[in-house]
Amino acid sequence: MAEPRRAQRLDQPRERNRITLPRFDPEAFGAWSEGIARFMGTAKFLVYMTVVILLWIGWNVLAPPTLRFDPYTFTFLTLVLSLQASYAAPLILLAQNRQADRDRVAQDEDRRRAAMQKADTEYLSREIASLRIAMGEVATRDFLRSELSRLAEELDDQAQRRQRLERIQQHRELRGTGPRGDRNGFEEPYDDLGNR
Repeated sequence: MAEPRRAQRLDQPRERNRITLPRFDPEAFGAWSEGIARFMGTAKFLVYMTVVILLWIGWNVLAPPTLRFDPYTFTFLTLVLSLQASYAAPLILLAQNRQADRDRVAQDEDRRRAAMQKADTEYLSREIASLRIAMGEVATRDFLRSELSRLAEELDDQAQRRQRLERIQQHRELRGTGPRGDRNGFEEPYDDLGNR
């Protein structure tokens, strides 16, 4: 319905019948052009092209004049090489553009990964800093060792005092005296450790 209405309007020019070009898949064409560009960048292509040119020139110089198809100035060879160069340049540029697109995607992915790694690193550094702050309030291994060794020494001292007091008491019981006194009821002075 839109076409008849458009055809009736006088304020717009009519569209002429356009020539439609064949459609092609850009990815398939790009892959094909990359394959050609890669082949043209190899030593094999240079060797093949050199052999073809030498055969071409050799045939057109050494063959009988009736069988020569491109005489001495080699105009047809020049045309073929120019045609090959005119197609090779855009194919190579197309391949380079596709490679640049791939490189751009790879760089974007690298940037994204680098940003993620930076965020992860910052998060981990903040976590480590908070753990260090928290560990400042927690007893360290060296502190615990020193406290335990100090307690062990105190326990040893207490055990030694207890043993001395037990020996003194046993000694008194053997002598028949009461606690802190002799037979006559006189107390003998003791120091803090129970020694006389």
